Amino acid sequence: MSTQTVKVYDLAHARAGDKGNTSNVSVTAYDEKAWNILREKLTPEVVMKAYSEIAKGPVTRYELPKLRALNFVIENALGGGVTVSLAQDMHGKSLSFLMLDIELAAG
Repeated sequence: MSTQTVKVYDLAHARAGDKGNTSNVSVTAYDEKAWNILREKLTPEVVMKAYSEIAKGPVTRYELPKLRALNFVIENALGGGVTVSLAQDMHGKSLSFLMLDIELAAG
């Protein structure tokens, strides 16, 4: 039996922001069905695994059910902060694109 997967991209849109060495990425579901999948499957552990190459964590998830949105606060994620990091574009759109690329089990 094969497990079907779906990318966050197919369920929601994302926006990223930063403050110092912390990034936050919001994920807003397109509809109620997508919201239910995201709420169940897009856990802080799943997000930490996806960001493990660039973040030390921890990851905290906040739910905004009336907006059908999740906000992830990813600590120790920006190489010391955008203004001191030597990495190119470790913030902004690249961090939200990383979130959208996460695969989740659909069933």
